Amino acid sequence: MSTPHGAAASPFKQPKAVWAVAFACVISFMGIGLVDPILPALAESLHATPSQVSLLFSSYLIVTAVAMLFVGWFSSRFGAKRTLVIGLAVIVVFAALAGTTDSINGIVGFRAGWGLGNALFIATSLAVIVASASGGFAGAIILYETALGLGIAVGPLLGGELGAISWRGPFFGVAVLMAIALVATLVFVPSLPKPKRPTSPIAPLKALRHRGLLTMGIMALLYNWGFFTMLGYAPYPMKLSAHQLGLVFTCWGLLVAAFSVFFAPRLQARYGTAPVLYANLLGLGIVMAVIAAGVATPTTVIVAVIVSGAFIGINNTLTTQAVMLVSPVERPVASSAYGFLRFIGGGLAPYVAGKLADATDLSVPFYVGAATFLLAIPVLASGHRLLRQAEQHSGEAAETVEPSLTAVGAAVPTDVPPVIVAVGDHDRADAIVAAAARIARDTGSPLEVVHVQQTAVVEEQAVDVESAGQAKAAVTAHLDRLAAEGVAATGQILSSVG
Repeated sequence: MSTPHGAAASPFKQPKAVWAVAFACVISFMGIGLVDPILPALAESLHATPSQVSLLFSSYLIVTAVAMLFVGWFSSRFGAKRTLVIGLAVIVVFAALAGTTDSINGIVGFRAGWGLGNALFIATSLAVIVASASGGFAGAIILYETALGLGIAVGPLLGGELGAISWRGPFFGVAVLMAIALVATLVFVPSLPKPKRPTSPIAPLKALRHRGLLTMGIMALLYNWGFFTMLGYAPYPMKLSAHQLGLVFTCWGLLVAAFSVFFAPRLQARYGTAPVLYANLLGLGIVMAVIAAGVATPTTVIVAVIVSGAFIGINNTLTTQAVMLVSPVERPVASSAYGFLRFIGGGLAPYVAGKLADATDLSVPFYVGAATFLLAIPVLASGHRLLRQAEQHSGEAAETVEPSLTAVGAAVPTDVPPVIVAVGDHDRADAIVAAAARIARDTGSPLEVVHVQQTAVVEEQAVDVESAGQAKAAVTAHLDRLAAEGVAATGQILSSVG
């Protein structure tokens, strides 16, 4: 017995708390491509060079990278809701300030503050959605990935539409939308329990001492170097208006979302993580070289950028999976360490690209970006054995159910087959176990409670929905309550990855 079956529960029938955070996720992910359509307009209006404008990416991403090391510690001490609220408030303030300034240096500085808020938000949003969602764990992940894809696709479109009015428009637009999300979070999201043991602020850096995690992290750094070189500099040779740039990057974002959510898992299942990444990085290197060679032809750059969305969508998903496969540490810690390296690469790339473009010509940053994509291949190959072993071990574990079961409580001696109830960490668990207890009492059977413990890996985030200790405590609470009611029962914890 478990949660009611029949028609599968819709992932979109969720409490208001989940919708509030999902809406904020869409706006947060919009920030990835929001400023692309206004880069040329910013350079012209503020009399700035492309290298100066590129610092909008650098300040935002470098601060995000450094903050990723500490947000786990912050959230574990102050709670997920408070972390969300602070992150959203910081984004509102700094996005609005970026829209009011009249200098490129001011925008760069305020984008750095925006990056801090973004790190606080993205580090906890997935955990809050999973903890608050109804209709099952998988439904929560589908909703999160939908928000991610929608934000990536719509961000450039909104940036283009508002940027066609004024370059200040996208900044004020984000501030207003995030303010709405902030109010919704305050009103609808309940306070969530803090972990019993705070996360160490240096745990992510310590995790990088592991060779597999460090190797995959460096590969991710090189990949993001090429990715953000393209994102930060491709708008200039296109020679399009803000509205037209918004449409181009919306097409790009749709491919990123589609290939990340739908195609990457299928390719990974068929060919394996490493082979797909090798082919994908080679494809990205070729596309970037095409942009460099055709930098004087806007049509070539436009088509190549849109096509790159497919490769980037696959790479975003599989790079994260590779990191999590080889990591020996807790998934949230590995996620923070990986986020630090990938965002550092993304933050440094636009700055270096600007200096190269100023010293040479606009094609050189793209050739360097192509080289970083190709250099990521031997780096990945140096950890191929570790990745293959981890993937094989993961596959074997997925095929075998018994080793993932952990007994809780003493076995009940009986010749009568037990009534088995499977529940997860949700607010209906007690009622489901109580219903199963009535059946066990009526049939004179013992009851076996199976508690399902799951972990999510989505993009750069990995969330342990509950720790082993929390899962055991939940089963123990069921057993204690059943014992008080005179129902003979034992428990199991089923660990799985969703």
